[in-house]
Parts: sequence; C-alpha cells; structure tokens
Amino acid sequence: MDKQLLELIKLRASQINGCAFCVQYHILKGEKLGVPTDKLNLVVVWREAPQFSQRERAALAWTEALTLLADGVSDEVYAQASSKFSEKELAYLTSAVASINVWNRFGAAFRWTPPARKTVVGAAAS
Repeated sequence: MDKQLLELIKLRASQINGCAFCVQYHILKGEKLGVPTDKLNLVVVWREAPQFSQRERAALAWTEALTLLADGVSDEVYAQASSKFSEKELAYLTSAVASINVWNRFGAAFRWTPPARKTVVGAAAS
C-alpha cells in the first residue's frame, strides 16, 4: 500500500476526529514522505480539490465512511473503493482506518500535545 496514500487517509480521519496531535503528526510524516504540500493542505476539502487522483478519492471517501460509521457505508462508496482497490488492499486500507481511529481517541481524550516542527539550526528566520 502506498505510504503517501496512507498518510492522507490518516490525516483525514484525524481531522474528522479532532485529534490535534495526530493531524500534526501525519502532516509532518506526509511531508517527510514527499506528499505534495497542496494535498496535505487540501485533504480537508478533497472533494473540491483537483489534486487528488481517483484512487485517492476512493480511499478518502472510504475513510470518511468508516470514521463516521453511524452513517454507514453506502453502496456507492463501497463500489468506488472496490473498483480502485483489490480485496486485499481494501482490507489493509480498512485496517489502517480502524487503527488511526483508535489512536485519535487516545490523542483527543488525553489531549496529547501536537509534535513541534523541527527547525534547522542556522536557518534564517522568516
């Protein structure tokens, strides 16, 4: 499974769940993995942003459906996800969404402090 895609779905679930620690953590991790800044900034409005591929859109819709499970998983979202991911990939994606949702609950409940962005020593201040 694409590590950049996993960071996008973890970021989106963390945004929905209001876990500041996890949002910051997955932004920083996404940057390290080379996720374009525009995608990290726009994942919160992915439906309106043209930067996301059809596969990313399917994964983000799947993430939202599983994170907001009270609304259920629509046939449309299931069809979209299963058309872009193999059965094995969809199981892995589901596990990743379930896992980040658990971490979000810990982070939000215990008010974990978001990780600080590390600055380069000697870098010019802006």
